[in-house]
Amino acid sequence: MTEIVFATGNPHKVREATEILAPFGIDIVDLRALGRDLPEPVEDGETFEDNARLKARYYAKALGVTCLAEDSGLEVDALGGAPGVYSARYSDSTGTREERDHANNDKLLAALAAVPADQRQARFVCALAVADASGNILAEARGTYPGVIAFEPHGAGGFGYDPLLYLADRGCTSAELPEADKNARSHRGQALRQLLDSAAFRSLFG
Repeated sequence: MTEIVFATGNPHKVREATEILAPFGIDIVDLRALGRDLPEPVEDGETFEDNARLKARYYAKALGVTCLAEDSGLEVDALGGAPGVYSARYSDSTGTREERDHANNDKLLAALAAVPADQRQARFVCALAVADASGNILAEARGTYPGVIAFEPHGAGGFGYDPLLYLADRGCTSAELPEADKNARSHRGQALRQLLDSAAFRSLFG
């Protein structure tokens, strides 16, 4: 096995996972490449881990193959950890992925309008789960990517809340980092590298 199905329809996540795993000889196959039109499962878990397991089991059993799935989002301390597992649908807006991202960012900035700079700590979180075709969870990992929420978006790279996560040590937002630098420190990069260190995950590839 030199490839694994990554059960996501988000092309940005597919690109990042591909860039991180390709040097290790692991190819990503996304749902679009499979040409299977499956309804999305209801993500009703209370944690990122709950939703990652739910999606991994659902797609692995539906497709009859081992699947990697993830759930990720942004936790803001001043908001009690919100938007958390609701990050992608924080604003309840419709439209394209980019339009929803803008609406989510606008809502977050409005919610933090009165919060001073020294109280805007936040982090991206990524939970990964791998399930076999029977729905058994084979491996899991979690990564975090800390920063503070800026007062306005900066940068055209990345996606989601990247233009708002300010990285003090780099003097820029996540959206202003070169792609390789972001992958080296991001929540998704950390979680994927944890999987690579897992004996259960490595065993899938001989």
